[in-house]
Amino acid sequence: MKKVLITGINGQDGSYLAELLLSCGYEVHGIVRREAIEDAAHRLSNISHLCDKVKLHVGSVDNHLSIYKIVANIQPDECYHLAASSFVSYTFDDEASVVSNNFTATHALLASIKELAPNCRVYFAGSSEMFGDARVTPQNESTPFNPRSVYGISKLAAFHLARSYREHHKLFVAAGILYNHESPRRGFQFVTRKISATVAKIHLGHANYLELGNIDALRDWGYAPDYVVAMHAMLQQDIPEDFVVATGALHSVKEFLIKAFAVAGLDYKPYLRIKSEHFRQGEAVPLCGDASKARRLLGWRPTKTFEQVVEEMVLADIERLRGNQ
Repeated sequence: MKKVLITGINGQDGSYLAELLLSCGYEVHGIVRREAIEDAAHRLSNISHLCDKVKLHVGSVDNHLSIYKIVANIQPDECYHLAASSFVSYTFDDEASVVSNNFTATHALLASIKELAPNCRVYFAGSSEMFGDARVTPQNESTPFNPRSVYGISKLAAFHLARSYREHHKLFVAAGILYNHESPRRGFQFVTRKISATVAKIHLGHANYLELGNIDALRDWGYAPDYVVAMHAMLQQDIPEDFVVATGALHSVKEFLIKAFAVAGLDYKPYLRIKSEHFRQGEAVPLCGDASKARRLLGWRPTKTFEQVVEEMVLADIERLRGNQ
């Protein structure tokens, strides 16, 4: 039985990936912070149904000794490095933490695997934010990177580190350059989940309005369970490579709004309040991914449409709130 280590197992992607790997017969291990164990009802909610099937290890991904001990104990065959500060902020707040969580943690993990489990295959979670102010659209694996946030910069630095371990230390390291991917397990700080959760509250009479910024902003939104399939496929290849994973279709926040409120049988206009403080700098060239390489080499394709993803998120939030009443 293959052993796999997932950092960020309690996040959206980690939870879906754990489900997939369990179904494939893996022995699944995950790293969680101590505060997650102490507040399991909230911080481990995504994997509450899996806790008796996976093995959780308390540790801090940006602490080299902590990671070293866990890797030494597990001796994984595959490792999926998903843990990161994943919320894109364009302020100077807590930038040191973002760099530590995204770069230092990647270094600690790769160095430990190189020394203790050199045959382990590693997946590194890149981000479309590494393209930042892109010069062309859609973007593919050959598009020059031009990050514009500390998050994007830290992810790009970690990406180059991962590629260095592949090229100079001969580790099997594959990177996924993933575009936005959503699900009912998306964090509430992301605009998609903010919309779906607030629509559910309005539908059930728990809220009266929704505050947003630029509803004309465009995103390439996919379905998170589809994207973890691509992650796994990358580590089953003969040669480690990097892949863009995206739908290649752009949708606006307004489109998301219209569909989300329609699921609840409502028109969004009476409930929307535009707030300038929620605006962020827009892209001159939209971030839209060209996943033709993933389609060609991994046989990967999205299974759900944009409309189906929105509907699933809203219905799940309505059901969740009804269960809490």
